[in-house]
Order: sequence, then structure tokens, then C-alpha cells
Amino acid sequence: MQVRARMFYCQPPPTVIMSASSPDFPSADLAAWTKAAAKSAPGGDIGRLDWHTADGITVKPLYTAADTAGLPYANTLPGFEPYLRGPQATMYAGRPWTIRQYAGFSTAEESNAFYRKALAAGGQGVSVAFDLATHRGYDSDHPRVTGDVGKAGVAIDSVEDMKVLFDGIPLDKVSVSMTMNGAVLPVLAGYVVAAEEQGVPQDKLSGTIQNDILKEFMVRNTYIYPPQPSMRIVGDIIEYTARHMPKFNSISISGYHMQEAGANQALELAFTLADGKEYVKTAIAKGMDVDEFAGRLSFFWAIGMNFYLEIAKMRAARLLWCRIMKGFDAKKPKSLMLRTHCQTSGWSLTEQDPYNNIVRTTIEAMAAVFGGTQSLHTNSFDEAIALPTEFSSRIARNTQLIIQEETHITNVIDPWAGSYMMEKLTQDMADAAWKIIEEVEDMGGMTAAVDSGWAKLKIEAAAAEKQALIDSGKEVIVGVNKYKLDHEDTVDILEVDNVKVRESQIARLNDLKQKRDQTLVGQALAALTNAAKTGQGNLLDLSIQAIRLRATVGEVSDALEKIFGRHHADTQKVTGVYAAAYDSPESWNAIKAEIDAFAREQGRRPRVMVAKLGQDGHDRGAKVVATAFADLGFDVDIGSLFQTPEECARQAIENDVHAIGVSTLAAGHKTLVPAIIDELKKQGADDIIVFVGGVVPRQDYDFLYKAGAKGIYGPGTPIPACARDVLEQIRKAIA
Repeated sequence: MQVRARMFYCQPPPTVIMSASSPDFPSADLAAWTKAAAKSAPGGDIGRLDWHTADGITVKPLYTAADTAGLPYANTLPGFEPYLRGPQATMYAGRPWTIRQYAGFSTAEESNAFYRKALAAGGQGVSVAFDLATHRGYDSDHPRVTGDVGKAGVAIDSVEDMKVLFDGIPLDKVSVSMTMNGAVLPVLAGYVVAAEEQGVPQDKLSGTIQNDILKEFMVRNTYIYPPQPSMRIVGDIIEYTARHMPKFNSISISGYHMQEAGANQALELAFTLADGKEYVKTAIAKGMDVDEFAGRLSFFWAIGMNFYLEIAKMRAARLLWCRIMKGFDAKKPKSLMLRTHCQTSGWSLTEQDPYNNIVRTTIEAMAAVFGGTQSLHTNSFDEAIALPTEFSSRIARNTQLIIQEETHITNVIDPWAGSYMMEKLTQDMADAAWKIIEEVEDMGGMTAAVDSGWAKLKIEAAAAEKQALIDSGKEVIVGVNKYKLDHEDTVDILEVDNVKVRESQIARLNDLKQKRDQTLVGQALAALTNAAKTGQGNLLDLSIQAIRLRATVGEVSDALEKIFGRHHADTQKVTGVYAAAYDSPESWNAIKAEIDAFAREQGRRPRVMVAKLGQDGHDRGAKVVATAFADLGFDVDIGSLFQTPEECARQAIENDVHAIGVSTLAAGHKTLVPAIIDELKKQGADDIIVFVGGVVPRQDYDFLYKAGAKGIYGPGTPIPACARDVLEQIRKAIA
């Protein structure tokens, strides 16, 4: 009976015969829809259904054929100008994007093991994250980097580290992307020499060096030299790679860090393309023909949670870059097409309920794919807490493999083409970005806009506005300001023993210096210094020569610093933006009243210094906190970037502050926070309280409290709540 029943139910259903003629459907027009929609719209006003984005774009609830009727590029094809639908004719139908996971931690040995495992598990390229000491051109034995070695990336001091990093990875077959800007010369030189000693000539190397220094002065701050000599370095690298490394991308013009620092999509798009224009001008000024190098320029976008806007941004980017390059009289198709790498947002990841981040990253990855990226990195769900574990990295990588292998998304080229909404939004995004690009041009170009501080302040204002909307609940972050868990489970994290890594790096450095020919190294470094002084010679060529002889990253950087100097940024902050955007006036006014009461009682306002210690230049959180605290009524000082604990303590004492807020994102908190507390004691100022904000694993809270921290505020903590607690801690300290 069971078998018979099974067979019966497996029979195909009866065929349904449709009528020969299709039914008639009554037509509807926009007026009829408007009338119907008004019945369910808030207050009967369909205008209230519009989404007014931070970019100045209005996204409507309904789009029709009328929205695309007059668009000039809505009927173009992929692989052809203006490349709006993709730089290749077949896109993923021919070959999917490259899965490239960004990673680097601890030692070269450990990072190498990670890369080899990732390549074996489906990764298709290597993307290297360097530690902050390397970014800033310091060797691991430098006293300014005690808390940074091996923490937020791999420590690289010489070509010997590079050889270990790429051991067993065939550099003629595996493309390598390196996120490096400040110490770009010795790092790129180290990669070239490591490949040579692997038997791979320069013309066989493929990959990308970021080499995007302008954005460093706006957001990430891992610069070494001032803007003008830094631009010379950019030009020398473009020149050298165009002539000796034809398969290698000489620059990855990055909007990623701008969005991570707070820029909206239009601002990210405009500033990144304006940076690209500046680099093209720099290369042309060196006497290069635009078609000699333009085909090896690439771009790098952040992909956040604004799904539609991210897709539109990437389509608009290709359109605008083609327009820009035609303005330089570029002729070759490869000079006109924008190629890009994307990375899902790190800022959108939450410490609270972190498994939600898997969903966020998946959505962002799909936006990158629908936007037509050429390679993609997907962040791990635990990166709001600490460095990713092997477990979380596998999930992140498999997210891409599933999209590539299971969904059939790759079978259709630009599936959003023809969408009324997407075509209109693409044009709106292009128009909004172009307006900003023209504003930059009126200022004299991006170098001038960066030098003046204008570009940085635009991004910081956007960041402050965004944070205020989140803190007041107007923008929802699931698990953070809505649908919060009553209890948060601890997530396993990867922890790096910074002391052990630094000791091993110093031992390798000492060994290298004992074995090399010091005279030849000295001559090579002197040649670099002379080239910096005279303007003659190619700095990458000379760096390769020095690195071959076993000069270190720090020595090459120092040789140039003798002439170029080391850049020190102005510490400015925006005011009034956070307060204007904060949409909960009752709680805001209550905290302000408490601060005003303190001022009356004490004869002065509570004074806070916001500090970044070590070589971590990611200052979005620090700047937003400084802005919000100032708007609430605190007196706020901002410490110089890259301070040592001793320098920070001295400034705090000189400015007579009540508290120091240490902003940390690069895992150096267990070294640097106890160090600043000890320094305050040494200098007789242990009445100054220390609080900590940023990426701090909950497992480390007890350690920091025992070290003397009075408050710890992780990602997602509303700034007004943080301010109230800090005020209370100040009251206790002075009681």
C-alpha cells in the first residue's frame, strides 16, 4: 500500500488548458496610482514615502517608463563606451569576479599559512594587510611602535619577511593585492625582489598596489611624507610599473576608506574619481602618454548597506571615469574603462549580535556583484570585535563561493539594466558626484582640496550626521538600537601576542643586519636621499636596488624622510553637525543641563581630550566623539595623531583635562591603555581618568578595568550615554 501510494502521488499533475486569447486587463495611469497610494500614505501625502538620501538624492517609492525616457545612457551595452553596464562584454557570464580575501596578521609565517589554506579552499588571489608599523615606515624595533607590531596586519621589515610571506605561492600565477600607501616604495620593492629570488621576473607579476596617498590625508592617515613629495612617489611608481611591470596595477584609487570614515556614496564617488584625475595629471606631468599607463589604473569601493545606492554608484563610476579620461584625450578602450575591487563594509559590522553580520555581508556582496565588480573581499562577521578567526574567514569566503556557484546570478550581464529605478538612480548618482567633482576642480584639484582640509571636514561632517541619526534611533541598526538582545554571548576571537611577534621580528632584523654588506647598503640609501633632494632618478627603481642589498623598510623610509620630512596633520573638528542631526531633543537637553550644572559648580566645563595612541590613524570614531562631546557642552581637545603614551599624558596635563578618551581600532589597547594610565601616574596626574572607545573585545574589558580604565564603550554605544557616564566618572574623580 505504501509503495502504491507513493507511486500515485508521484504522477504528474493534470495539464491545465489555457484559453486561446489572453485576458484583457484594465489600464491604469499614474494619476490613478497616485490616488490609490494616497489612501495608505502617511497623512495621505505620497511625498512622505520619498527617501531623501544623505547624497542629496530623492529615491521615490515608484518609478515608471517616464523616469527613463530621457536618459542618455540607459540603452548602452557592456564592454562598450561609456562602460556603464560593465568593462567587459561578457562580464561574469564569461568569467566571474576574483575572490580575493584581505588578510594579514602577526608574522609572515602565520600569514603565509593563512594564504595557502585560503587559496586551496577557493580563494583566487592574495590580498595583504600590513601592520601599522609597516604602513608608517617604521621597523619593528622602533620605540614608537611597541603596541602595533603584528596587530592589525602582518609585520614586514625587509625582503626576508616578504620571502617568507609568499613562500610556496607562485607569484607568476597568483595575483597579489597590497594595501600600502605610506611605505609604498620599500614594500613594493620587497615584493619585486622576493619574486625575483623566487625566479619570477617583473614582467610576469600581476596584482595591485594601492599607492593612493591623497585619501590618506583625508581619512586613513597612514601617510609618512607631506602631499607634494608623496605625489612624486605616486608618479614614479606609475612610471616604473608601466615600463617594467605591464601586468601590474600601479595604483588602486580608493573610495573604501572614505565611506568607512563617514562619506556618503556620492561623496565617496566624487572624491575618489577626483583623486584619480589628480594621479593622471601627475603621470602626464612626468612626460608619460596617457595611454601608456591609464589601462593599469584600478579603483576600490566600499559596499555598505544602502543596496540600491551602491549598485548605482558602481554603474555611475564607470560612466564618469570614461567621461574624465576622454577629457585627457585617452584613446585605448582600456584607458577609458574603470575596473574595480570592492570590499564589504567594516563599519556596518556590529559588536552586538554579531552573527547578524553574516547577513549584512551577504547583502553587501550581492550589491557589489550586481554593480559589476572585478574582484571582491567579504568581511568576516567578527571583525567588529577583533581580527577574523579561521572559522569566520571561511564563512566570509564561502559567501562569495555560494553566490558564484549556486545562485546563477553570474549567468546574466548587468541584470539591473532597464530597471526604471536603477537607470534613473544611476544618472542621479552620476549628477550628484559630478557636481562635487566640479567643486573640487574650482578649488584647483584634489591636492588643493586635501591641503586645505576642506575634503576631510566634508567627510567628518557626514560621519557626525550619520552617527547622530543612529544614536537617536532615526536610522535603525538591528541588534544595536532596535531588537536588542537581553544577553550577548561571547564570541571566540583571534588574539595576537604582540610582544612575542615584536621580539621575533627584532631577532630577524638583527640577523639580517649582521649578514649584509653595510657599506653597499649605506651607498644605496644615500642614492635614495640624493634622488629625493635633486628630483632626479626613479625612487622605486632606487628602492628596489636598496632592498636587494637588504636595506629595511624603516631605513628606506628614513632615507627619504631626511629630505621630505614627516607630515603632521592639523587636528580640526566640525561643530554643530551632530547636534543638528540628533533627533531626540528631550534626552539631549537633559544631558546638556547636567553639563551646564557641572560648569556652574566647578567654575569650568568638563574638559576631555580625545586621543589616538600608537600608529592607528583611523580617526572616524575619535572625530565623531569629539564633535558630539563639544556639541553637548564639553571642552574638547584632540590629541595629535600617532602619539606615544608619554606625549599624550604630557598634552593632557598641559591642557588641564579631566579625562582622556582613548579611541582604539587596531588591537593595540592591551598595550597602550595601561601605558597611558602608567604615564599619568609617573607624571603626577593620576586624577585624570581614562576611558576607552572603539573595537575592544568583551574578553578584554576586565583586563582594562583592572589596569585602571574607568569606562569602556564599544561600537554601537550611543554617544550621549557615553557622555553622561564620563561626566559621572569625572564627578567621582574630583569629589
